[in-house]
Amino acid sequence: MDIVCIGGGPAGLYFALLMKKQDASHRVRVVERNRPYDTFGWGVVFSDQTLGNLQAADRETADEILGAFNHWDDIEVNVRGHKLVSGGHGFCGIGRKRLLNILQRRCEELGVELIFETDVQGDEQYPEADLIIASDGLNSRIRTKYAATYRPDIDMRLCRFVWLGTHKKFDAFTFAFEETEHGWFQAHAYQFDGETSTFIVEAPEDVWRAAGLETMEKDDAIAFCEKLFARYLDGHKLMSNASHLRGSAQWIRFPRVVCRTWVHHNGRAPVVLMGDAAHTAHFSVGSGTKLALEDSIELARCIGRTPGDLGTALKTYEEVRSVEVLKIQNAARNSTEWFENVERYAHLPPEQFAYSLLTRSQRISHENLRLRDRDYVEQYEDWIAQAAGARRKPQAQPIPPMLTPFTLRGVTLANRIVVSPMAQYSCVDGVPGDYHLVHLGARAMGGAGMVMVEMTCPTPDARITPGCPGLWNETQRDAFRRIVDFAHANSGAKIGLQLGHAGAKGSTRVPWEGEDLPLERGNWPLISASPQQYLDGVSDTSRAMTHEDMARVRDDFVRSTRFAAEAGFDWLELHCAHGYLLSSFISPLTNLRTDEYGGSLENRLRYPLDVFRAMRAAWPQNLPMSVRISAHDWVEGGITPDDAVEIARAFKAAGADMIDCSSGQVSPKQKPVYGRMYQTPFADRIRNEARIPTMAVGAISEADHVNSIIAAGRADLCAIARPHLANPQWTLLEAAKIGYTDTTWPKQYRSAKTQLERNLERERSMAQQETKNERFN
Repeated sequence: MDIVCIGGGPAGLYFALLMKKQDASHRVRVVERNRPYDTFGWGVVFSDQTLGNLQAADRETADEILGAFNHWDDIEVNVRGHKLVSGGHGFCGIGRKRLLNILQRRCEELGVELIFETDVQGDEQYPEADLIIASDGLNSRIRTKYAATYRPDIDMRLCRFVWLGTHKKFDAFTFAFEETEHGWFQAHAYQFDGETSTFIVEAPEDVWRAAGLETMEKDDAIAFCEKLFARYLDGHKLMSNASHLRGSAQWIRFPRVVCRTWVHHNGRAPVVLMGDAAHTAHFSVGSGTKLALEDSIELARCIGRTPGDLGTALKTYEEVRSVEVLKIQNAARNSTEWFENVERYAHLPPEQFAYSLLTRSQRISHENLRLRDRDYVEQYEDWIAQAAGARRKPQAQPIPPMLTPFTLRGVTLANRIVVSPMAQYSCVDGVPGDYHLVHLGARAMGGAGMVMVEMTCPTPDARITPGCPGLWNETQRDAFRRIVDFAHANSGAKIGLQLGHAGAKGSTRVPWEGEDLPLERGNWPLISASPQQYLDGVSDTSRAMTHEDMARVRDDFVRSTRFAAEAGFDWLELHCAHGYLLSSFISPLTNLRTDEYGGSLENRLRYPLDVFRAMRAAWPQNLPMSVRISAHDWVEGGITPDDAVEIARAFKAAGADMIDCSSGQVSPKQKPVYGRMYQTPFADRIRNEARIPTMAVGAISEADHVNSIIAAGRADLCAIARPHLANPQWTLLEAAKIGYTDTTWPKQYRSAKTQLERNLERERSMAQQETKNERFN
């Protein structure tokens, strides 16, 4: 096979040598526009896992690369005069030039033709090739030429950065943050050979411009960075090796490249994207070179597995690598956004700021950090516990973040777990009966800090279904009091009530009889911000609320609020999410009013805020009130996370103590991007920008998720829904799974506690032994 690699970076060189090694009869050429020893940039980073992949692919290359590595385990975070260090991370740095030279020599040993100082204009220059690899980098001409096939999505990120070097030797991968009168700058520094370190300086574009760097000459800009980060450089200078760039041109924005497909057939041969031509991952996760080399490994492997069937090999390559790359790119996106928004996290205590940085990509979780550096995590757990007003007893285990107490107004929750309000559709005339006593009582005894009752309605016509609970009369109040009294008498859990009005989504059947379908008979009139039919051609149509309707519904909510206080609830939440009545005012998708309650976000919030203020005045001042919002409608033209921050600020000003951050369900046209903890970023933004406590919800399913969220300051509470349907004792079980035994079980269940903990400890020991056996066999 005749193979041409356009571009002599890591991807092209490594694929070339792997293919030549696989079959010496291949003619393999690498064509590079620069000279053999030209390169730009400084050091590149690998994880220990990447080294394992290289050793399996070509041990000779891997051994030489390993011999040239500078290895470190520590990550050091410097902020506001504090230095915080975490170990066990296992990274390696190597000079980019050194890496290329190793790959070039290995190519030459195997017989690959290296052609330098040749600027390839297009793939048509190689009509004889059977396979063309477009490894021509970030600004790939080939990708641009065949954009209709590859369909690239290029997102220019928000920070400016410059890639510099220094002779200061950094013992750890070092992050340094400095606040200026213009905003925050950050440096990413790591040693990559015996005498040189990479030193990347980064700042949001507006900060970079305000500091005057846009108009500075290169030497002046470097001097600015030296002065700003002088405390970390110990008198060493910063250096640039981009002599071809002048002035502000050395400061670039990172382009996130995602291609829909990676293979184009030019009529003679397939043209395959590889490395930065196909995808990019922000330098803050150190995976760009890793991805390029692993692209090469996978494509060579696929071709080797199906000799003579190049089409199948390319199809498999694209399928396998696109999934793996997407995982890294998702993590890189999280990391990128963290660094773009350092201002958001700068208010956090240095200890929490550092932890937030370490876990920013969501690839590293709380338990993963514990595996890397147990001492660091246990010390941090003690810090979190003390900040929450708890201390571990002598000789006791550190308290996991999820089990630390949390206080709002006069209410203290024993831990950060909330049983999410989950509709059960099992009431008669709005009255909760024995089912709810058992359902809510069991979950109160399961270890959660608080149990929330499902959305409860202030009037019969506010219900979603006839089976929904209500709180418009004393019979319902007394039924709820029975449940509240049971929870208080038999558990340490607090119990909260969520009040809401279904609006245009009301008067439907219970889900097991036809979800979202109107009642077969007995439908009640529907109201909402504007006339609306939730499901086109299916749902009943609501009418727009009049001012008289608004006053009546507000008063209905106030009456229910008073009944909730009389029933003994500890917490009250107003439901302003998911397309229900109050949500229909907030979202521009459902509010088309032209009066003072429509138009701008301020106007659309007017009525929900009126209702909230009236409820807050009727609710005991020593008890908390939260508001559930849809922080993202997932529909173009709907509520965005930017809007959500403003919504949170408005409710905070009105007296809200917490924002419960959900999303979606406003429109059936929504297109959510699901994934584990997929809604947590909304809680993170609102908490750290609007500076109000938040509750995270959505695909939070294990203790490790909760510990990571709470410890990083992304939310203050985590509401767990479906896992609590499957297991009322979810909190107690998850604590036992992570080996924490200092939990309080109901006295009736204590005989099971020791046995469960013993069985789980045996399982952990067996898993650890299996891991050891795998290492040595």
